Amino acid sequence: MKKFITAFLLLSGLIVQPLFSQTDSIISPVAISDTQDVDIRLFDSDEPLDIALRFDITYYKRKKPDTSYMDAILTYYTGDKDSVNKNIKIKARGEVRRTICDFPPLFLNFKMKDSLPGEFIGINKLKVVPYCKIGYEDYVLREYLVYKLYNILTDNSLKVRLFRINFINTAKATKPLRQFGFAIEPLKLYEKRTNSLELEKAKLSRNYIKPEMLDRCAIFNYMIGNTDWSVPNQHNCKILISTMPDRASTGIIVPYDFDYSGLINATYAVPHESLPIETVRERLFQGLCRSDEEFLSILGEFAAKKEAFYDVINNFPYLDEKEKKSMISYLDQFFDGINKRNSILYDIKQNCKDL
Repeated sequence: MKKFITAFLLLSGLIVQPLFSQTDSIISPVAISDTQDVDIRLFDSDEPLDIALRFDITYYKRKKPDTSYMDAILTYYTGDKDSVNKNIKIKARGEVRRTICDFPPLFLNFKMKDSLPGEFIGINKLKVVPYCKIGYEDYVLREYLVYKLYNILTDNSLKVRLFRINFINTAKATKPLRQFGFAIEPLKLYEKRTNSLELEKAKLSRNYIKPEMLDRCAIFNYMIGNTDWSVPNQHNCKILISTMPDRASTGIIVPYDFDYSGLINATYAVPHESLPIETVRERLFQGLCRSDEEFLSILGEFAAKKEAFYDVINNFPYLDEKEKKSMISYLDQFFDGINKRNSILYDIKQNCKDL
């Protein structure tokens, strides 16, 4: 089956050789679908969705199972007084957060043919980012906003939906814990929305990706102070290819998991020891070298979106004003660098990577 898929993509032009000499290869088996072929509306609203998750939280926090599923019940409302209970399976996800968090991110698995009406209709598998530790809820809200900022910049981004979650422990009688969390758009839903196909388990260089898409992603990560991403091993980014006939050779990069960024400034976030920075608040450009004109063109896109970025943060009612000001202040440093002649361009060119 894998050989058939790869051969199909080669024959249809969806896998192309890079423009530069290299030995990278692409293997692209299609992922198991995490959505059903129905009209999915979970990510159509910016309003928080009230849900409850009932399961053995004591076991989950102690074992943080990522290879086996636990039974759980999801409750959500379809009207003012009507609610729906879904029997689901859950497990933990996230390499780093499973280690550092008391409560790591969740992977929700729904029944394949469960088509009850409501926000979760058509969803088979869903990634949910809850609180990491008590007192860390602001980090969840900040990361949610980072996704929304990237949505402003490009449609080649994952949508998110804010949840207010009641966590109910079935192992012991305790008061439910109510925390914000958010769901991340399943990749198969993104593929359908953008007419694209994920390239899985691929060894590929950045040269497969359309230059302006890669530059936009690299400068966005620079803007938010995120160095926790890599294209060659697809760390915290997905690489896809367009299935549109006129764009069949277009590689697409979609980043995710921004909790190690300076804009969020989580207490547990530290740069990798190989990087020449001491804190995540220090920006470091990790993209490829381009001409001044190419860099200035992409930076111009960011400058044009500045007010829209700030509106996303300032108009968000669930984050403390002090936290909003902190985020705006950090972004100000980036935009001031654009306004000051050549300062940000100089910094980017000092750290960019040659092809």
